Amino acid sequence: MSDTLELVRETPLLQLSMQQTINRALGEILDTDDRALIFGEDVGVLGGVFRVTDGLRQRFGANRVFDTPLAESGILGTAIGLAMAGFHPIPEVQFDGFAYPAVNQIITQLARMNYRSRGTLPMQVTLRVPSFGGIRAPEHHGESLESLFAHVPGLKVVSPANPQQAYHLLKHAASMPDPVIFMEPKARYWNKAGVDLAADEETSALEGSVIARPGKHATLIAWGAMVSRCLQVAELAAEDGIELEVLDLRWLKPIDEAGLAASVSRTRRAIVVHEGPHTAGLGAEVAALVSQSCFDTLRAPVERVTGFDVPYPSGDLEDEYIPNIDRILFGVQRVLEYRRG
Repeated sequence: MSDTLELVRETPLLQLSMQQTINRALGEILDTDDRALIFGEDVGVLGGVFRVTDGLRQRFGANRVFDTPLAESGILGTAIGLAMAGFHPIPEVQFDGFAYPAVNQIITQLARMNYRSRGTLPMQVTLRVPSFGGIRAPEHHGESLESLFAHVPGLKVVSPANPQQAYHLLKHAASMPDPVIFMEPKARYWNKAGVDLAADEETSALEGSVIARPGKHATLIAWGAMVSRCLQVAELAAEDGIELEVLDLRWLKPIDEAGLAASVSRTRRAIVVHEGPHTAGLGAEVAALVSQSCFDTLRAPVERVTGFDVPYPSGDLEDEYIPNIDRILFGVQRVLEYRRG
């Protein structure tokens, strides 16, 4: 053994919010891709209503980061035209509910142009959508559109759950030749966590789902802001000796069927948690995939804990609408106590 003991000091992780890591990722994309353009309502001078694009106009100029009129259909139409001309548009729809006027462009043009042109007009468009509820905003500011987007062939859909994921997944999404809907959980914009920006993550590590917490009694399946909520539930359940696995789905199109099956095959019970309405929500697709893959091992029907089949409520009723800890725990209790007749 050497007389000299070499001490290696690990670089401490940066404490960053999701808003900050997305901002950094966008800056790096603009810096390395001359074709990249960022535009949308108030993303330029103001830096976005959530300040996600803060400082980018000053760094890269008004020709690459610019404001648009308040017309979502125009924003997406412009993005499609720019992509056809060889640019890499990164438009922002300011709030999830504002995307409805652009659905025609998203479904009939953005998602189909590559197919329609037999590959001669690829749509490298990364559409950022501040999504879901949790900020007590007015109507049309807390929608969950993942089931709408995931239903459309030609689109990829992803939602990060924490700052580390937001940074790496956005850069990965921007590298794809396909249109990607990047759904940012606005309720998590300001929660800080340790982030390794220098991590050279393999492509395979950025695709599919991830286990956010291992367990053995049941699997909680979630995405976006609900991953954090499910981790809270798992902490509380652990106090009673119940070990819940939390599966962060991340990619909502394509869904990681193998990851789903592997987790639920181990725990033999599944609870899907999402903010969107219950009927025809993405949880129904997840439940069908789990039932199809794990039918012989499931000990209880797949449980869904979701929003309700009503229009998204005003801010003072938001806590009743979004799945809370008690509702998720009741879902866990139902699958654990289920007995076949």
